[in-house]
Amino acid sequence: MSALPTSQDVIEVSHRLEEHVVRTPVLRNDALDALAGAQLFLKCENLQHTGSFKIRGATNRLLQIAPERRAAGVVAFSSGNHAQGVARAARLLDMPALIVMPADAPAIKVDGVRRDGAEVRLYDRETESREDIAAEEAQKRGATLVPSFDDPYIVAGQGSCGVEFAHQVRELDTGLDHLICCTGGGGLINGIALAFEALSPDTAIWTAEPTGHDDWRQSLQAGDIKVNAPGTRSICDAILTPAPGLVTWALGKRLLKGGCAVEDDRIEETMRLAFRHLKLVLEPGGAAALACALYDLPMEARGKRVGIILSGGNVDPDQFARIISA
Repeated sequence: MSALPTSQDVIEVSHRLEEHVVRTPVLRNDALDALAGAQLFLKCENLQHTGSFKIRGATNRLLQIAPERRAAGVVAFSSGNHAQGVARAARLLDMPALIVMPADAPAIKVDGVRRDGAEVRLYDRETESREDIAAEEAQKRGATLVPSFDDPYIVAGQGSCGVEFAHQVRELDTGLDHLICCTGGGGLINGIALAFEALSPDTAIWTAEPTGHDDWRQSLQAGDIKVNAPGTRSICDAILTPAPGLVTWALGKRLLKGGCAVEDDRIEETMRLAFRHLKLVLEPGGAAALACALYDLPMEARGKRVGIILSGGNVDPDQFARIISA
């Protein structure tokens, strides 16, 4: 694969991953349509193995490691969902894994990583660099470093979600005018955008982020990479990257239409709505795209057919109980 994945790469990877991932369902709901003022098609990656889409990219990346190098294992850094994806893929391929995770990561995500047999190294977000720790550990072990998003194999793997989604919508004898996807580093949304470039090229793709941590929206508006202000925080722990990646920005500046953003309280309300109307558990980052559809839908998408990626459901039980009961 070249430095940047192509639509054809994504389609080929989707076939490779069929035996490793769940073909997650697409749901419709009249109540949510009425609230959004659009026809929503909800792709439920929260029902994927490990509770998020991340198993797609992680599995594709680990499958590229030569058999003679697999015994040295892999090292990854993540707030949780990528960590769980790498841990599960490593277990299935019989490879050791070390995951560098923030000390404040949701306990459910840390526990999930450990259940799959991976070693966890906790770090302080404020005083330590996860990138430096991971690079040092990978060098010490002779292991392969598996980035969370800025890697062509990761992007292509995440894009298998888009291939599925495009085919599922077609099976419903319709198509999508727009698609909204949560955006951290940009691996998922740009993989999906590559899939739709080939399978549904007229679909406009929009980013979804928490207000104040909307580096993709700002970058797309400016035409250049913008970095979030230091210290910005949100409940959406899974998508709090400081800026677009180099690989993902090279794709996104061409493939993405624009960005949406909502406040944390809107995301919490969306988690309640998803539980009430869909009986689904969403983590905050996993609810971001639906929240944007409900509260910051682009004007041109109103009344149209809009795809929504429900990207993950790995929320701490105590946090979920507090939000749902509020």
